[in-house]
Amino acid sequence: MKILAALFVAITLLACSTTPTGRSQLNFMSAAQEMRLGADAYGEMLADEKLITSGPQYQMVQRIGKRIAQSAKDLYPDSDAKDFLWEFSLIDDPQMVNAWALPGGKCAVYTGLLPITQDEDSLAAVMGHEVAHAILHHGAERMSHSMVLQGALIGASFSMRKMDADERGGIMAALGVGTTVGIMLPFSRSHESEADEIGLYMAANAGYDPQAAVGLWQRMGALGGEKPPEWLSTHPSEETRIGRLNDAMPEALELYQKALKRGNRR
Repeated sequence: MKILAALFVAITLLACSTTPTGRSQLNFMSAAQEMRLGADAYGEMLADEKLITSGPQYQMVQRIGKRIAQSAKDLYPDSDAKDFLWEFSLIDDPQMVNAWALPGGKCAVYTGLLPITQDEDSLAAVMGHEVAHAILHHGAERMSHSMVLQGALIGASFSMRKMDADERGGIMAALGVGTTVGIMLPFSRSHESEADEIGLYMAANAGYDPQAAVGLWQRMGALGGEKPPEWLSTHPSEETRIGRLNDAMPEALELYQKALKRGNRR
């Protein structure tokens, strides 16, 4: 375990960059590489989907997307948001309660999400969250951490090459579980919380009421279904998310009031 930790720390120190919010992050990919990957993945992900390209719902997604994109540029001028080739698609899939954003500003919303969001303010919170993932380079950061951990596990396995095979296998299995539960899952949850906060600010700055995000996550929590305990999940619980959104609400409301004074009304 000491070898794993030492290798992880050493490589992390060599490849640290800074997010638009000032947080240090591990990222081996350039913005240009991310944007190329995002553009390629966008075409592949939409290839077999039924797209809606007109009508009130489509116009709503385009309207929110345009305002969130501008808000990202305004709030985080040092980010890559100004260079993104923004696109916002509406996918006709009533069973899919989801939305996503890829590096470079390629975004999509599924129609199954709209009955849950219910209004434009709530949808703006979701789209702001997804855009936040893109401008904060969360995808590239996760890939970079996975590469480091994989390399560390290979190094650990090599260091134990003279051990009994069964004993080495048991240790490696424990290391695999430990890195997942102790590093990767908390890391993923921290990304979700960061995107919640930054997305809330961007939506508020775009003139959308940030208080709608609380009701959104209350409705999400009421959907039911089997859910793992938070410590085994890639996402924070709805209760945790609401608590953190409430912590960020004073700043978000200040941004919202400033947006309204600028005449940034829907």
